[in-house]
Amino acid sequence: MRRARAFALAILATLLGSMPGHADKRVALVIGNSSYDSVPKLPNPTNDAEAVGLLLKSAGFDVVVSRQNLGNVDFRRAIRDFSDKTQDADIAVVYFAGHGIEVDGINYLIPVDAKLDRDLDVDDETITLDRVLKVIEPAKRLRLVILDACRDNPFTRTMRRTFASRSVGRGLGRIEPAMSDTLIAYAAKAGSTATDGDGTHSPFTAALLRYLVTPGLDVRLAFGQVRDDVMKTTGNRQEPFVYGSLGGGVVTLASLGDVEPVGTPVADPNAIAARDYEAAAKVGTKQAWDTFLQAHPKGFYADLAREQRGKLLASQTPAAARPPAASDKDKRSKTGTPPSTQEKQEKQRSANQTPQERCLAGVLRRQGRFMPEGQSTTCMDGGSCLKSRSDAVAMCASGRFGMR
Repeated sequence: MRRARAFALAILATLLGSMPGHADKRVALVIGNSSYDSVPKLPNPTNDAEAVGLLLKSAGFDVVVSRQNLGNVDFRRAIRDFSDKTQDADIAVVYFAGHGIEVDGINYLIPVDAKLDRDLDVDDETITLDRVLKVIEPAKRLRLVILDACRDNPFTRTMRRTFASRSVGRGLGRIEPAMSDTLIAYAAKAGSTATDGDGTHSPFTAALLRYLVTPGLDVRLAFGQVRDDVMKTTGNRQEPFVYGSLGGGVVTLASLGDVEPVGTPVADPNAIAARDYEAAAKVGTKQAWDTFLQAHPKGFYADLAREQRGKLLASQTPAAARPPAASDKDKRSKTGTPPSTQEKQEKQRSANQTPQERCLAGVLRRQGRFMPEGQSTTCMDGGSCLKSRSDAVAMCASGRFGMR
């Protein structure tokens, strides 16, 4: 009787453990700081944070708090508020993109309003990495901090040293977490710097978007693939590094708990979309994003592309975003008002253009801008889609489009 009862309890525990209500609770805080007050703006951290936040939401995280361009007070408040989310969490993730600094062996994350005139100011104007680790300590199974914050730091070049013996590091310093089941991932290993990249995302974050939530892939193997990808992209100039350790079970951010290893990890189903997304990001025009969305209308990268397309349209000048001035002409035609002198001059200027000049103006209207020299893009049929100015001039002069 006692054995039968024990067997029944074991079966019940197994069933309860597999129910959705007993799935891991996963929470994340995602911060991107680009618009620094005292040093040049970083182009990618807000894009990177936005993409990582969307990635974690698509992976089914229960809570994803995304913040951008936080000053000192708001940064501290965001971390404090996030501590409420981690109290009953199984997995807690903090991602930060922006500037970081190491002073006397302590790592700090830098808010956008920091000035850091002196080395003493780091205690007042920055956030220690230890504070972040303290906040995620209650998580039961995995505590993960991802720092794309090892960029070449301009604060170190202007900061006055109060004590000659005080060291200020290049990049973030080495760290060994005191808590078990804790990983801290750097975009570049301790003492080295990471590049912000020339595309929409830094090389480190671009690799995270490919591998971090691959179904069935252990988080440690995911960071291994991130490392290999970044080293390949940067020509071995940047090596990401992960500090800390986990137990023997497989932990993946893509599922609701541990999974048993089954042969080779599942390949990333978004590999083609990721490749095409990078190509569209390098071109960076509305037409490029439209083409991408026609090929990939659904999924994570489609959502990301829509975000980038929206930001691109929002960044255009009000004059370019306004409807054509035809409405004014319509009003004049109704009231009988003659065309303005400026309109007459524009019409005369257009009539005086050569066919090649009209062709060149048409190419510019279609593309929105000329590509940098030597970077014209090529279509599937071998024709050039987006042209540099010299290539557009050559095309118009050739008469390929009847403009000779």
